[in-house]
Amino acid sequence: MRIRIVHETLYRYDTPAKSAIQLLRMTPRNHDSQYVVRWRVDVSEDCRLDQREDAFGNLTHSFTLDGPISELRIGVDGEVETQDTAGVIRGTVERFPASLYLRETDLTKPDDAIVEFAEKIGKRKGASLEKLHRLNASIFEGFTFLPNETDTKTTAAESFAMKSGVCQDYSHVFVASARHLGIPARYVGGYFLRGDGMNQQQAGHAWSEAYLDDLGWVAFDPANGIAATDAHIRVAIGLDYMGAAPVRGVRFGGTGEKLSVNVNLDQSSRQSQS
Repeated sequence: MRIRIVHETLYRYDTPAKSAIQLLRMTPRNHDSQYVVRWRVDVSEDCRLDQREDAFGNLTHSFTLDGPISELRIGVDGEVETQDTAGVIRGTVERFPASLYLRETDLTKPDDAIVEFAEKIGKRKGASLEKLHRLNASIFEGFTFLPNETDTKTTAAESFAMKSGVCQDYSHVFVASARHLGIPARYVGGYFLRGDGMNQQQAGHAWSEAYLDDLGWVAFDPANGIAATDAHIRVAIGLDYMGAAPVRGVRFGGTGEKLSVNVNLDQSSRQSQS
């Protein structure tokens, strides 16, 4: 399937900022089930975009702006060809052994409640893959999707206690639980083409990947209760949200920041011919 993505992030300031430094993780890479046909990153202000790879192999762009900055617009426009591989992810850039993704972070540290939840799933009969599917389904069925109840600093333990949150929170709980069961797991940021026709979205999407010796990395989307499909576009990975955040940065000066995000995904009419 070929998917077109248009993603706009807009910052406005009541009092102009003096300067800003931004790091973007908004550019996907090719792998066996994903091919980037075209991709463009634009910034409204005149600046140089420096492209690099971060420690996890994510493609990044960074830039520095001198003010005054009253408005900053960051735009992405691209098309990606995807294939459904039942969630199995191969051909990715891997900088570290899978065991690194057993490492806890502040956002994914399990508390007693998550430990009990994970161990209940782990004690049931079945192979590791079956347990991961069960974990994915349990989070999906046990949580309520509630925007604006959590933020980027909300931990897995906090969202688990509320049994609610957004895709980022679902993913943190999945990662925390899988790691407690001794299965390497990581956070994934990207896009998801919904099947209900809701192409206009207010954010990207997040899911998780877990490592199995016989399969490699397998992607699970607990917010939708499924393994990743050809509707998922994988952009960045990390130990948690902070390592895969699409936009991170600092500004100097300025007050009254207002942020708006608009993401539009659609199946492109220009499909490849088999």
